[in-house]
Amino acid sequence: MNIKIPNHVAIIMDGNGRWATSRGLSRSEGHLAGSKTLQKLTEHIFNKGVKVLSVFAFSTENFKRSKEEVDYLMNLFIKMFKTNFKTLKNKNIKIVFSKKESGLPEKLEKIIKQVEEETKNNTAGIFNICINYGGQDEIVDTTKKLCEKVLSGELDVNNIDNNIFEQNLYQDLPPIDLLIRTSGEERVSNYMLWQMAYSEMYFPSVHFPDFDSNEFDKALEVYTSRDRRFGGINKK
Repeated sequence: MNIKIPNHVAIIMDGNGRWATSRGLSRSEGHLAGSKTLQKLTEHIFNKGVKVLSVFAFSTENFKRSKEEVDYLMNLFIKMFKTNFKTLKNKNIKIVFSKKESGLPEKLEKIIKQVEEETKNNTAGIFNICINYGGQDEIVDTTKKLCEKVLSGELDVNNIDNNIFEQNLYQDLPPIDLLIRTSGEERVSNYMLWQMAYSEMYFPSVHFPDFDSNEFDKALEVYTSRDRRFGGINKK
């Protein structure tokens, strides 16, 4: 089988808590295991030839979790962004963040800006981290941004089309080709709603900490077997 490599892969990293519970561990230990999986998996995905990788790290709704868990995750992100992504930086990967402008701890925001600045000229691939993110929020915020441009005279309302809208999203990225959600949950949970209009979806039952390079390669095999028609008709 000639494996097709999607240009843009998006992952909803689900199941850290369930993975931990099944092993008698705390949810925090599950998130830590998931972060280690992400570090290894990210390198493998870019080595396979994927150009854009998006991951759902923390949604706006996740702030509803216990303060203890939220605080742990914020500190884990700080540690990850300071140390774990140096390998990607050295591999010429650009790191960007899709997020609302406010809501994250100041220390984390500072590190996010630093990571984006240090990798902004990298060209081998793009790693898009969605944090404090919601797909509906992104569409609403983009609409507001376009309205402001129209009111200021910067943009003619008649010139707004899909391309203009996409350019004004949190990040200007190509459409998602393959969406993966681990842990067997078959829903998109308000994730990159605009970008996944014609994406193929894959829902493996494995929890994210166990979603290793072999599991990703299985996802590529499934993707290769799909007939992508983009609303058209199969001409085979």
